[in-house]
Amino acid sequence: MTPQQKWISFYTMLRKDVVRMFRIWVQTFLPSVITSSLYFFVFGKVLGPRIGEVHGVDYMTFVIPGLVMLAIVTNSYANTSFVFFQSKFFARSIDEILVSPTPPWVMIAGYISGGVLRGVIVGTLVLIVAMLFTGLTLTISSLAIIFFFAVLAALVFSLAGLVNGIYAKSIDGINIVPTFVLTPLIYLGGVFYSVDALPGWWQTITYANPLFYIINGFRYGFLGASDVPQWISVALLLTLIAVLCTINWFLIRKGLGLRQ
Repeated sequence: MTPQQKWISFYTMLRKDVVRMFRIWVQTFLPSVITSSLYFFVFGKVLGPRIGEVHGVDYMTFVIPGLVMLAIVTNSYANTSFVFFQSKFFARSIDEILVSPTPPWVMIAGYISGGVLRGVIVGTLVLIVAMLFTGLTLTISSLAIIFFFAVLAALVFSLAGLVNGIYAKSIDGINIVPTFVLTPLIYLGGVFYSVDALPGWWQTITYANPLFYIINGFRYGFLGASDVPQWISVALLLTLIAVLCTINWFLIRKGLGLRQ
């Protein structure tokens, strides 16, 4: 394929996903905004004043990064896994791509780009809602860090969602990972607490959770402080991206889980 043909193939997959995403915006964007608003109300108005400060800021401000990252991760993952599963079992459009000369890396880029875009958009909407609740203000430098971690995290979980979409044999196979794996990792990754407040054995478990490092790296953009050094969070994200890209490339190259 020529570079122009590769671009057309990539753009077609991305455009199809973006059009679907905005056509059903009530399902793709609104739920996370409503859920986050409820979190902000409960933790900001009800529990926040009783808990006090964490890392020198009020509790509501402390949990904002975790809640924004929660929206990014879940939406990026869900979008890519569902879109790929849909194209494989319902629309059967994956067959047309497989018989075309489209390289595996173009397929990967085409499917995960929609997940990255949705994750960043939803994260931005949740952040806007958070600023309305707390009056939070951010500098240009902090916004750059926030955007950097948001895009990398969305990329990681879009790639993870693609692996799930390739292997899933039913809609239950799409839902089981977010419910029983992703959600516990997020909630136990320091969204609502600092690792310093945990007993020793629980701190050890938390340090083994990759989401802990991602959330803390993201939190640094908001607060200028985190529980772990930033280079660890960045190195982890880049490593996960490399590993997941390799897995997806291998699966698509071999046609595993694709040819029915």
